[in-house]
Amino acid sequence: MSQPAFSSPTPAPGSRAIAASALRRAGLIDQDAKMRDASGKPSRKGAPKQSARPRANPYKPRAIDVVMGKDQQAAKPLTARLAPGDPARAQRLAIKGGARGRRNAISLNGAPVPGRVIDLWKEWVNSRWNPEAKFLNLERIDEDEYLKRHGLTSPTSQDATKAAQVIFKIASQLKPEVETISLAHNGLISGRIMVPLAHYLPDLVNLSLEGNRLGGWKEIDYIASKRGRLQKLRELILKGNPMRELDYKNNRAQQYKSEIARRFPALEMLDGEPVARVGFDAPTASVSTSTRHHTVLKSFAWNMEPSFIAGVDGAIVSNFFVRYFPLFDNQRGALIHAYAPDATFSFSANTGIPPRARIEGIHVSKEYPNQRKLEWAPWLNGGQGGSRNLGRIAGGLQRVTQSLHLGSEQTIRAIVDLPVTRHDVAGSPEKFSVDAFPVRQGERTNLLVTVHGQFSELPSEGIRSFDRSFVLAMAPEGSRAKQNGWEVMILSDQLVVRALSSFDAWRPGPMRVQAGDLLPSAGLQNALLPLPELQRAVMQDLILRTRLNLQFAEDCLKNNDWDLERALANYEQVKATLPGDAYLPPDAFMA
Repeated sequence: MSQPAFSSPTPAPGSRAIAASALRRAGLIDQDAKMRDASGKPSRKGAPKQSARPRANPYKPRAIDVVMGKDQQAAKPLTARLAPGDPARAQRLAIKGGARGRRNAISLNGAPVPGRVIDLWKEWVNSRWNPEAKFLNLERIDEDEYLKRHGLTSPTSQDATKAAQVIFKIASQLKPEVETISLAHNGLISGRIMVPLAHYLPDLVNLSLEGNRLGGWKEIDYIASKRGRLQKLRELILKGNPMRELDYKNNRAQQYKSEIARRFPALEMLDGEPVARVGFDAPTASVSTSTRHHTVLKSFAWNMEPSFIAGVDGAIVSNFFVRYFPLFDNQRGALIHAYAPDATFSFSANTGIPPRARIEGIHVSKEYPNQRKLEWAPWLNGGQGGSRNLGRIAGGLQRVTQSLHLGSEQTIRAIVDLPVTRHDVAGSPEKFSVDAFPVRQGERTNLLVTVHGQFSELPSEGIRSFDRSFVLAMAPEGSRAKQNGWEVMILSDQLVVRALSSFDAWRPGPMRVQAGDLLPSAGLQNALLPLPELQRAVMQDLILRTRLNLQFAEDCLKNNDWDLERALANYEQVKATLPGDAYLPPDAFMA
């Protein structure tokens, strides 16, 4: 059996003006608002005339009190209050106009009686209200039989914006407060209907506009949080609207999400999918011919790691240093047994103060009072041939050959001629960094060992930094090294002496590029560990530059193909729209 067709009754002439008058008296529409009929023309009466006369009966309840439930007696029809128990008289009063001022309060062709307009809307809103879910269902309003039966104009039509104002004002009085509204499948082509929604329900959390005909961003701007509306909106559904479907069809889904997210910074769900609360667009490629600026990193791509010893027993390396440096400091001649007969040795002096040490003021700091007592002359000219700094060396080929010492005996003579030192290897191991691993040299496999650290120079007690590279080989049985208790013998020894710089340079963790740059805390580093190594390095650098939290930083990089420069440019474009919680707290960084 087919569903019967219903048609909306034609309102009686003048009934819209009567309804408008009732809504004005109830305070649900503005006093100067004009009701329009279906033709879009104002009613003949236009705006109600303003009377300067005082109210005839100041004790008479106002219609707005009826809506607010403040006067139950006033909620009754006027005829019922005038003639209780006399239906015939009530009917006569209604037909004759009843009390003065209600001459037009009649029912014609199904048009509602003005005294009942508010009650009808309240009854309709309540029929669609689910207080347990805090959900107001305003879907498919044009198909609603209640509205058709009572001659109420759908608030979704272009000529009924005042009806929408009435509905949302009534909704604002519902208890508990409305959290979710669905305006799905109403054929909306304009966002104007949502202006009173945002006004009366500013704390709305969830909104569905699915299946409408919204075609442009200006329709969404009527409720955009950027304009101070619906700032607590957490979920929005726009599926089935041309503005969304066209972007998806043209592969602009990401731009669509970003546009929505910019308008609603607090948004967490869009079209049923979780999204970052602020989207980042990939900036369009520039057609400008201007020079592209390269990104200056705030931290190195990889962290400084602890000492690296691989392919060899670490005890061999540690035993070598524990024995070598005390002899170098106190009895250098005894080291002749540690060097192979054909060993080579050279040293160079780098007299420049490292930039970080200069910025930190190490060489003029009261913590290092003896730095000014140090002299470079013994390092530049001593050691039986002087510094082998080939970038600064003078004296031609003779100086080049004299600064390279061949054999264990020449090596020891050069070492003995160098200034006296003291290496605190056992007492302050954190001041030293050691790497060791096998290297192939011809038919043999040897061990490359590098050490970075510092020593005190005597007698001034000033401190210098150094780098030293050894090539070691296992001491053969019967060799002088083996006979004197050395597990390994030295094939090559290169020493670089430098002006003091802090041993923080090889402290495990992220490395600063410039003094004063932020470094991530241990907690932040741990939070980044699940990412692949390359992505972790890029994301760390973005966070250090912007202070964005992990969610926002990852979203920015993903939408820019993990290109750091594009991500930074994109951040500059949208940072004014970011909420405060998009950023990490100060304790996530180390100064």
